[in-house]
Amino acid sequence: MSAAEKLGLIAGGGDLPAAVAARCDALGRPVFVIRLAGFADEHLARWPGAEFGMAQIGAILKALKAERCTTVCLAGIVNRPDFKTLKPDFKGATLLPGIVAAASKGDDALLRKILSVFEAEGFAVEGADDILGGDTLGEGALGAFSPTEEQLADLKKALHVAEKSGELDIGQGAVVCDGLVLAVEAQEGTDAMLTRVANLPADLRGAVDNPRGALGKAPKPIQDLRVDMPVIGPRTLEMAAAAGLAGIGGVAGRLILIDRAAIVETANRLGLFVWGEDR
Repeated sequence: MSAAEKLGLIAGGGDLPAAVAARCDALGRPVFVIRLAGFADEHLARWPGAEFGMAQIGAILKALKAERCTTVCLAGIVNRPDFKTLKPDFKGATLLPGIVAAASKGDDALLRKILSVFEAEGFAVEGADDILGGDTLGEGALGAFSPTEEQLADLKKALHVAEKSGELDIGQGAVVCDGLVLAVEAQEGTDAMLTRVANLPADLRGAVDNPRGALGKAPKPIQDLRVDMPVIGPRTLEMAAAAGLAGIGGVAGRLILIDRAAIVETANRLGLFVWGEDR
C-alpha cells in the first residue's frame, strides 16, 4: 500500500501496535488508532485515535470513515471475550450472531469473519509485517549465538509441536527442554506460557546459570497471515531467559521481529540464541 494511504490501526495489547504506529510515523504515513477498551495499552493515546469497546463495530467503522482511512491493520493481543457480556451498538448487534457462530469454529474462523466485516465496508487489510517493512526472522542465527545440536533438536521439536497445535487452532508456541514438552501455548499467550515454565520444578527446565531448552513459535497453518502472525520482541527474550531457556526460534519469514536491533542486543547480553528455521 502507498505510504500516503491513511491507516486505521485496530489496536489490542502488547508491543506490536506501537511498533506499527511508530513505523507509520517514520514513513510519514498518517495513522488513526482505534484503541480497543480493556486491551490496548495506554501509551497508544500519543497517536490520533479513539477508544471503543470491541463490540462497538458501527462506531469503529464510522470513525475510520470519518478519518478517511482506506486501509486497516489488526495488531496486538485481544483475548476472546465472553460474548454474553458485550455491549454492542446497532451495527455490532446485527453482526454479533455471525461472529459468535464463527467463534464456535475456532479463533482463525473468528479472525476471518472480523476481517470480512472491514473488507465488506471497503477497507483493504494490511499485515503488520508488511507495514514494518517485512522485518521477519531470517534463516539461521540472529545475533552472536547459535544453538548446539541438542538445543536445535529441542527447537525443532518445539516448532513441530507448535505447528501441530496450530492445526487444531490451539496456539502458536511450545517449549521443549531435553526432548520433553514443557508447555504448549493456548489462549494465555506467550508471556503467560513462559511464566508457567519459569514456575515448573527446577529439574524439568534450565536455569539462568545453566540454560536448556527452547521456545518455538510458528503460525497456524490455517490462519490468515495478515493478522496474528507470531511475534517476538526484547521482552520475549527476557522472559525466556527467566524461564531458563537457551533460546527462541521460529519459521524463517513467518515470525515478526519488534525492534530487531534491541532483540539482537538483548539476545547477546543474555547469551540466548535466536534462530530461524527453514520449513
